[in-house]
Formats: sequence, C-alpha cells, structure tokens
Amino acid sequence: MNDHIYKKIELVGSSTKSIEDAVKNAVAKATQEHTHLRWLEVVETRAHLENEKIAHWQVTVKIGVTLA
Repeated sequence: MNDHIYKKIELVGSSTKSIEDAVKNAVAKATQEHTHLRWLEVVETRAHLENEKIAHWQVTVKIGVTLA
C-alpha cells in the first residue's frame, strides 16, 4: 500500500437552497483549482438571516487533496 500525503484546503460554500448545495458549491469551486480531491470534512455550518428567515446557508469545509 502506498503512503499518501494530503494538503487541506478550507472553503466556505453558500447556497440559498440547502446545506448540501452549499457543500456541493464549495467542492465544485475546489475542482476548478485543484485535482486529486479525496475527502472532505464539514467544519462549520451557519445560516444568514434576513427578515427572521434563512436567506442562505454557509458551510465551511476542509477538503483533502493528494499531493503528487
């Protein structure tokens, strides 16, 4: 088995629809700038409120990228 070395990148995704969409948006952005994404961890979840209702979700993720 090969040993792997990872770099963690941290992003905050947002969405007006759902937490899951916020995570997907962060991953989509990460794939534009990085290759070899392997895993992610959700670090923080929060929501922006407007008029006492959720306007959009914000999710902080750390994504593990394999170093070549």
